Amino acid sequence: MLLIKRAKPPFQGHWSIPGGKVEHGEGLQAALAREVREETGIAIRILGLINAFESLPEHETDKHFIMLDYVADWVSGEPQAGDDAEEAEFVPFDEALSRLAWDQTRLALQQAKAARNRIRR
Repeated sequence: MLLIKRAKPPFQGHWSIPGGKVEHGEGLQAALAREVREETGIAIRILGLINAFESLPEHETDKHFIMLDYVADWVSGEPQAGDDAEEAEFVPFDEALSRLAWDQTRLALQQAKAARNRIRR
């Protein structure tokens, strides 16, 4: 699994999966490929949507985030931290689960593994 250590809030200093904001006029899959490339130097081939997750705000001033997580295959490149990432690396599935700071991200990884297994059958 490809993980990054976040260089900026939220969850600064914690391990997560690559991702980010969609730019004006950009499609979701193009945004995903760009964010993964910017944060890790990795080129991917998107296989499909895993699920939609949300981070509900605890306070009135907090933002409500909606994350669309996809499963993808590695195409090329070696993990190298860039943009919003302090570190980037491929790690085995069980290690990835143990590093993640947020339960929703662990759930996304578990669903990604199940989706990849379905796709490869």
